[in-house]
Amino acid sequence: MIDLHTHSTASDGTDAPGQVVEAAAAAGVAVVALTDHDTAAGWDEAAAASARTGVALVRGAEISTVSDHVSVHMLAYLYDPTHPGLVGELERTRASRLTRLERMAALLGEDYPITWEDVLAQTGEDATVGRPHLADALVAAGVVATRDEAFATVLRPGTRYYVPHLAPDTVTAVRAIRAAGGVPVFAHPGAVQRGRVVREDRIEELAAAGLAGLEVDHRDHDDATRARLRDLARALGLFVTGSSDYHGAGKPNRIGELTTAPDVLAQIEDQGTLEVLRP
Repeated sequence: MIDLHTHSTASDGTDAPGQVVEAAAAAGVAVVALTDHDTAAGWDEAAAASARTGVALVRGAEISTVSDHVSVHMLAYLYDPTHPGLVGELERTRASRLTRLERMAALLGEDYPITWEDVLAQTGEDATVGRPHLADALVAAGVVATRDEAFATVLRPGTRYYVPHLAPDTVTAVRAIRAAGGVPVFAHPGAVQRGRVVREDRIEELAAAGLAGLEVDHRDHDDATRARLRDLARALGLFVTGSSDYHGAGKPNRIGELTTAPDVLAQIEDQGTLEVLRP
């Protein structure tokens, strides 16, 4: 089994990077990608766990972008983490995330018993902070029962507590990933329950800019959406992936619940500048 989308405490997962790899091993996953939001901070720990467990590791990230005012998450695999262009984009995004979360925490604190320190208590060291950490603080304070409830109520776009953050244009991000030797794959492109989704003509533009694939098999896609996305990928010459989007205890997604074909992994490795770490 090949699972190409997981998160650790380096962003908004609840397992440390090494524990994500250990969870993959326990689930019978042979290859796992660590794709924390806008960071490669967990790679070294995950690589050590890969060597220890025998699970092959694809090093990656899930990069926050915006297309026509729509939030787009772009998976980037096997890129050079020192490339100045991509590093600059990620640093700007992380800085914007931090100031945005501080503002949201202040707004929430006007009506609920949470502080910025409560939010920081929910994050890992040097983690990329995001709304899931606000959600965890709200759960810890007894305001909501789960992350999902927080996202469905006080943290959803349109509430007075919601503050957007700056992120690169999606075409710019795809080009930056390619310039860094990475392989860009559009994460959960049809997940309408998360909000507005990108139009197909914009995905055509992304393909022309260097997009490699679409994450089609994802629990946020129903059968009709998967069929439509497969047809689109075929028409645009893109490969398709399947992934769990594992967050540990942060979401119900189970590692290895959806997987990617070996020939697609081979294409990713052929196109990427880094190698897949195989113990």
